[in-house]
Formats: sequence, structure tokens, C-alpha cells
Amino acid sequence: MSSFRNHRVIIASLFLPTTAALGESSPPTPDHHVAPDSEPAVPQSNGGNQKQQPSYRQRQPGQLPLVSIVDDLRSRAITPLASPQSDIPNPFTRFVNIASPRPGATPRSISARTPALSNSNNESSSDSNTSSQIPALDRSFTLLRPRKFQTTHQDVQHSARLQRKQSRSSSRRPKSVPWHISPNTHCNGGLKNAVDSAKGRLPRRLWVGTLGSNTDGFGSEMRMNIDKRMRDMCDSVPVWIPDGEFESCYDEFCHQVLWPCLHYAVPDAPKTKYFYESASFKQYRSVNQRFADVIVENYHEGDIIWVNDYHLLLLPGLLRSHPKTALAPIGFFLHVAFPSSEIFRCLSVRDSLLKGVLGADLVGFQTANYARHFRQTVSRILAYESLPKGIQVEGPVAPVSTGGEAETEWRESAEGKKTKEKGRFVDVGVFPMGIDVNSLREKKRHPEVEYWVQLLRQRYAGMKLIVGRDKLDEIQGVRHKIEAFEHFLKTNPEFQGKVVLIQVALQTTESNELAGGVSDVVARINAAFSTLTYQPVVFLHVQEVTFSQYLALLTVADAFMVTSLREGMALRTHEYVECQEERKRALILSEFTGTYSYSGFRSCFAVNPYDTRGTAKAIYQALTMSDEEAASRWQDLHNHVVTQTAQTFVTSFLTRCLRAHTEHASLSIDPSLVPALDLPRLIPKYRHSTTRLVFVDLEGCLWVRDMSKSAMIEMMRTGKGPMVEPPEATIRVLEKMAGDPKNEIWVLSGLPVKGALERLAERVPSVGIVAENGCFVKTRKIGNKSDGQSNGARWINMVANLDFAWKVPCIEILNYFTERTPGSFVEERATSVVWRFWTGPPDSTVSIDDDPTITTSTSDTSPTTTNAATSSPSSESQHSDRSWARRQAAEAQNHIFDSLGERYGLRIIPGQNSFLVLPNNISRSTAVGTILHPGGPACSPLGGGAGVGDADYDGYWSSVTIGGGTGRTTSSTGGRVSSAAESTLVLAIGGDEKLLRRLNELDDAETVSTSRRGTDAKWKLDPREVLGVLETLGQVR
Repeated sequence: MSSFRNHRVIIASLFLPTTAALGESSPPTPDHHVAPDSEPAVPQSNGGNQKQQPSYRQRQPGQLPLVSIVDDLRSRAITPLASPQSDIPNPFTRFVNIASPRPGATPRSISARTPALSNSNNESSSDSNTSSQIPALDRSFTLLRPRKFQTTHQDVQHSARLQRKQSRSSSRRPKSVPWHISPNTHCNGGLKNAVDSAKGRLPRRLWVGTLGSNTDGFGSEMRMNIDKRMRDMCDSVPVWIPDGEFESCYDEFCHQVLWPCLHYAVPDAPKTKYFYESASFKQYRSVNQRFADVIVENYHEGDIIWVNDYHLLLLPGLLRSHPKTALAPIGFFLHVAFPSSEIFRCLSVRDSLLKGVLGADLVGFQTANYARHFRQTVSRILAYESLPKGIQVEGPVAPVSTGGEAETEWRESAEGKKTKEKGRFVDVGVFPMGIDVNSLREKKRHPEVEYWVQLLRQRYAGMKLIVGRDKLDEIQGVRHKIEAFEHFLKTNPEFQGKVVLIQVALQTTESNELAGGVSDVVARINAAFSTLTYQPVVFLHVQEVTFSQYLALLTVADAFMVTSLREGMALRTHEYVECQEERKRALILSEFTGTYSYSGFRSCFAVNPYDTRGTAKAIYQALTMSDEEAASRWQDLHNHVVTQTAQTFVTSFLTRCLRAHTEHASLSIDPSLVPALDLPRLIPKYRHSTTRLVFVDLEGCLWVRDMSKSAMIEMMRTGKGPMVEPPEATIRVLEKMAGDPKNEIWVLSGLPVKGALERLAERVPSVGIVAENGCFVKTRKIGNKSDGQSNGARWINMVANLDFAWKVPCIEILNYFTERTPGSFVEERATSVVWRFWTGPPDSTVSIDDDPTITTSTSDTSPTTTNAATSSPSSESQHSDRSWARRQAAEAQNHIFDSLGERYGLRIIPGQNSFLVLPNNISRSTAVGTILHPGGPACSPLGGGAGVGDADYDGYWSSVTIGGGTGRTTSSTGGRVSSAAESTLVLAIGGDEKLLRRLNELDDAETVSTSRRGTDAKWKLDPREVLGVLETLGQVR
């Protein structure tokens, strides 16, 4: 499989990392200035001559000085800064691009009461009563994209992204409007930073998204110019969406329907129905379709498509249904939480959303809980089979439509008829997001950050600082945080006047901020505890804080507090941990965040935001713990931050996406394209081979077991019968093949050692056996010598050192489901557990090799079974029973995987009638690896050496003559036959696709697939013809 570095990655996100801002290019903000050569100095307290300010503080021509954050905190009123009112609630009214001073604006005073004007030399005058003077920061901002309809606030100027009335008037602008490229403040910052951090591994990438500003007034010539420059300079392609359509999609459906639902705020059913019927969902689908059109237009064969976040849930399905991108590798990653099925099922458009996501090859989530919720939701709503690794989608992914006409038309088309019986498997994985640690380390070493650190330490000397950074909506739990802080001050009066909570408020909608109910609580606390020199709660809107100032806050903080009611990965906690490398202070984290679900963050102070007293207690513990405890907790947190980085997130997701697509593509290959086994071509190669290594599946190839109820009852009562007695025809063929001295025959099985395989070993001791899918391996008998170990052969336990404590709880879980699934039963084996959830007549659409441990016979069924299957009423009842059994099996697999899989390292092999639970990293492929690898515990002489510690192997193969010549030996193998023996043919016949792909890497390997699905094998063969082929090869001499 090729690396994703060899592919171009198309990254689809709602907003591009860069945007086209109207107006001439403006000077950069202080964050973007070149670092000064000299150490920054704090001005003197008197009004006389001051030390020269660092270069990044020097005012550019035409600019006004900036008001210091320290003085801004000192002069702030009791109540927090209110948000500007807007006629139309819109999240874009809070979005502000990189700010620059507004020409002609008057800077705010350093003092709380007295205004101060600046002179041309950028010197500030101060009140004579002021004891100290701090450099000033201007809180007057303007946007880099001027608009006629912008509204002004006393502190921050905001713009509305979508106001149809104003956007129509904007069409009267001159055609030649100056514009420039600037950073897009609306974009997904975590995704952008992650992609940028892995730019060395992503040499070719293409961003697809919107500009994040009103675009109705842009003429066709201007759009073409923007397209060209964005493509050439930023590797970006804008998606042009009418403002009204985007407003309905983003403001109504995304923010009022999807966002609350995904964060466990149960949506109002009439409200969602209203949005659906008022075309909100139609606009959402239209936006997704516009993204699909742009991606299809720019897609080239070999590209990887990466779709991001809940704004584009329908996009994977739309891309999969388009002929040009139907076979493209598509990955989808959800950056927010995913709720329980009981929440998601409230959405009226739930089916369309889920089917859209399932168009991807890989669906990624932040935590294992979110991935489990998604699997369960798909299983319960769409009735698809949900497995620990992903979702088995029955049939193709049809186009997402609102009326069903497109889907009907597609299913009636030639392509739909060709693939409608095929299924797809969609991988579901967990990929925790991180930060770019190296980049953050460089930024926090910037002199400007140190400058603000000194100022903050001077301003809050002797005080404890608790810092938070959240949106002001209800889901972020800011109100819960402040109420807990209030309770902390009441119950610990010794901290009054000594602890300050600095809350940085992120951009959100006006309605969400009002719903958060923060202002009244802040006003109450500040009114109760404030003094002339102390204010307990300080609010800073994100527009008022540069990134350097924010890093300084994280550096001087004594605790960082996150009390979200529901959230994905809180990357701001990662930034805090990295900034605390010197001080190593505490992190207070909500247990409802995705970050807390990882063991590395369990060293924080976990809180339940709904428990005000408990959260207040955590604040007290965080501020009073010893330095030793703080350092120990920080070290655990830091270990996670530096391992789960942004680079790891990008590389792991794209690698898994490409691997999943490769596996799915091999299964989707039309079996008719794989040539049938050509014996006339194989026989000459077989005849002239010096040695031959043959691997063949037992169940489904050499033996079609009778799985009727009568056979099962006989086996359980007497231990005999057709289920445990290998057919005589199979025994004769194996004896004949093993009788050729050039051949080494290995039988691969999923059955336990006791029973059928023991009988097979007694009848044909010269045949090697792999049992329980690789857990046990029986070596072959050599010559005629017998030493009491089954004529020279022995059983090797490949999992002897593993812990099998998982079997007891696993069987308990399966017994629970057995009681609720008629006809099912549990089969305990030495190293694995099988649950047979269906023992009725076989499904006519099931291949006889689809069961991981057994194969249902389509010809050897009992008369009773056959008659039952042909009866129409009974068939309908049996179909219903089988559907119920499969649903129960999916639930059981998910339950076992979630509760035991990660803890004990288990994997589950699903089949049509049963599934197998066994230790991870054990399979038929690994067993064959031990046979082929020199020095392996079951190493074959033809594969590179003999069995470990088996003197008979060494003595026999050191003198054997192969093909008329002496076998070549090497000192490294201790007299064993080298893997370089001439003309060794490896022949594999079976349905294990992973094994066949592995053997394809060998030069002289012939792989034959007996499955009726797509395969990477060189040949295909009907399972009923396997015995005949082997019998023919046995006669070749």
C-alpha cells in the first residue's frame, strides 16, 4: 500500500484558512511583527522620559497606541463587556478579522476615568495620581474588509456575515474593488494548525471551503481573480454560495438544530420539523452539493478526500454517488461530540445524515465513546450491522435526496442494478486531536510573550489567577464555572481578594450568549466581593486579546478551568499544559469533555459541572496542593500532550483512510474480473518445483460441515457425528498430497483442538494443522520415527503467555444475549469463545465461506430444514428471526468490544451465523508467519528452518536430498534448510484475504481465493472444486 505522501489530499472544511478581504492590505498586528533584538522594558512610573519601547510596540505611521491589557483589566467595569445587539441573530456578527486601529479613533485611557491622547511620538500621558504607568493598547478596532452595513460598538466593531438586504445593496459597488488575502478567523483553527504541522508529510494539498464573508456583491471577474490567486498562493478553492442560502444552512440548521443535538441538548421536535419543512435542511443539502460539485471538478485520480465536521455530513454520500469520485478514498472526521442514539434519533432528517456520513471509507471521532455512539445509532436507526471496527452497509450508498426521486433513478440505472446487491464496509476509528507542540514552544519563547508575562505578574502580584477560555453559550458551562467560583469564595473567605477568575469569551451568537446566562451571575459576584482594588471576575472578549497575551495568561495562571457540559477535544487544555512547563500548575477539567476520556488527562482535577460544591472543592484543592503533587500531575498531562500531537492526528487518520480504502477496493472488485484457476498453467509449475508448501482451509474447502440442529444435538450429546468426523474423501486427498516427499501440507482451521482436529491429526499425522485461527499449531510428523508425541508431531500453544481472564465476563455477556436469542448457544474453546446466534436454515445469499469458524452447507441440510425454507409463511418468520439474531449479534459484539476489547486486547471475527472472540494479533496469517519465518516456533524447513528445539527436524533435514541435490544450509540456521532453496512453490487455497495478500508478496506464490467476493488473489475457485483440484495435483509426479 502506498503512503499518503504520494497522494494529494483535498481538505473540505466549511471555512478556508484564508479569505479575500476587501480593501488595501493593512499592516500586521503586533503578533506578526518581527521580534525585537533588545529585551523589552517596562516604562517608568513617572511621567518623564521613558525607556524605549520594543519594536513590536512602536506605532506605525497613522496608527494609534494600543491600550494595555493590564490597564484594561484595572479599568474594567463591574459587569462584563456586553455584546452588541443585532436585528438578526447571526454567529458572524461576533466574528472579527485581524484588527487594525481605526483611523481617527481616540484611544481609551489608561486610567478608569481620565482620557489620554497620544502624540506623534507614541507617548502616553497619565493621571498624576497614577502610581505606575503601563504601555497602552488601543481597544478601537476596525475590520480589514470594510462594509457599508457594518455596525460599531464602543470597543469592538463587528460585521454580519449574512444580511440579505445589505448584500443586495452591496451589488452596486464598483467592479474593480481592491482586495487582499488575509487569515480567515472563521476557520477551524485546530484543523488548520494540524495540517500545517504536517506540511512536510503533505507536500500536495488543496483546501475547499467558503470565504466566510458576504459574496453576493462579488462580480464574475472578481470571483475568477480570487479563484486564481487563492489557488496559486494558498492552495485553496473557494466554494461560492449565495448569502441567503448560507445563512439558512449555517444559522438555522447547523447552529439551531445540529449543534444542540450533537452536544446533548435535546432538540425541540416541532422546531426541527419546522426547519425541515421551511427549507432549512434543503439549504443544508444544497450547500453540501455545492461542495461536492467543486470537489468533483478539481478531483484527480489518486487524490484523498478529507471531509471535516458536522457542517458537511451529507458530502461523503454525495461524492460516493458521483461516477467520478465513486472509487475515491474518502475520510470523514467529526471534530465535535456525537451523542447517544436516544438523542440523535430525535432529528427528523436522521436517516439522510447517517447515510451521508456512511459514504466515506473511514469515519473518525475524537473519543471511543463518540465512535461507539455512532455505531449504535447506525445500528438502531438504519438497522445496519455494527461491528467494533465499523459498519457493514447493506447495498451501495445511494444519493442523498429529500424526495427520493434521485435515489430511485439511481437504483434503476445500470450502475445501481449492478451494485445494489453488494455491500460496503465503513471503518469507524478514534483519532484524538492534538496541538503542534513545536510551534507553540517557539511562540511562547517570543519576547512579546515574556513582556506580557512580566506585566501580568506585576499587576497581579500576590494573587492567584484562574484562567478560562470558552464560548458564552450554555453548552460550554461558563455559568456553572462562575457559580462554582462564587461558592468557592463564600466557603473560603480567606481567598477573597486573593483569587481572580479571568474568563476569555470566544465568539458566539447573540442568542447563544443570552442563553448562557453569564452576565447576571458575573454582576452578582462582582457586586458582592469587589473592592476598590479587587475585582473577582474579569471578562475579556477574544477580540481584545492577542495570541501573545493569551499565552502570557496561560503562563502565569495558577489553574486553568474547563467546565463544559459536553465537548470534544478541548485543545486549549493542551496549550495550557505546554505553557506551564516552568510552573507546573493544576488543570481543572470537566469529565464531560472528550479530553478527559484519555488516561493521560486523568491527572487533572476532574469535576462534574452540575455539582457546584464539588467544583468549588476542586478549585480549593488545585490552589492549595503542594508543588510536588502539582509537578507529578503536570508530568502525566504533559506526556499525553507531547505524544498525541497534531502531526500524529493527521498522519494516523490519513494512513488509516488510505488503508481502509485499499481493503474496501479489493472487496469491491467484481469477482468476474479475477480469472478462474487454470490447472493446465499451474500443473507445469507444480511439477517442476523442487519443493512445495501448500496451505489450504479446512472448513468450506476440504470439509463442508453439517450445521443442522440434529447434527449439533448429536455432537453435544455423544461427541460424535457429522460435525466432528472429517469426511473420508478429505482424508484420502490429504494422505495422497502428504505422501509426496516434495510437499509440505498445512491445514488451516478455526475449530478447537479437541474433536475433529484431533481425529484429523491421528489419521494424517504428516499434515500440519493450524487450529483456532492461529492459537494452536501442530507440527508435522517427520519420517517414520515415533517418540511418543503423536509420531514425532506436537501441538504448540501460540498464546501461552496471554491472560485469559476475559473469558469469564465474555461468557457472561454472551449468556445474557443467548437468553434473548432463540436457538443460540455459546461454545467455549481453549483460547477463544464462539457465539452461534443462528442455527436455522442458511441464508440463500450467504457464501459458504462467510462464517469465521464454520460453514453452513447449502447442499447437506436436512430434509426438515429444506422444507422449512421453501415454505413461504415459514420463510418470512425465519427471515424475521434471523434479522433479530443478527441485531443481537451486533449488540453483543459492541458490548464485548467496549467493555473487554481494549482492556484485554481482544478482536472479534464476525460471520454470517456466528462470531469468534480471541486474543488480538493472533490469526491464521500470523500462524503462517511463524511457519515461514526462520526460527519461528512452528517454523517449516521449507520456510527457513525447523521447529524450535526439535532435534528430529534438524537431523532429518540436514541429510535429506531435495530434487536430487543436497539442501543448502547456512550457519545462521544451525544446519537447517535455507529459505533460499531453489524453486519453492507456495500454494494457498482459502478465503482469508489478509493471508492471501500477505502471501502475494512472495515471488513464487500462487494464491487461490474460494470466497465469492472481491479478492486480491491471483486466481479464484469454487469451494466445491477444491478437493478435485488437490486430487489432480496429488497425481502429478
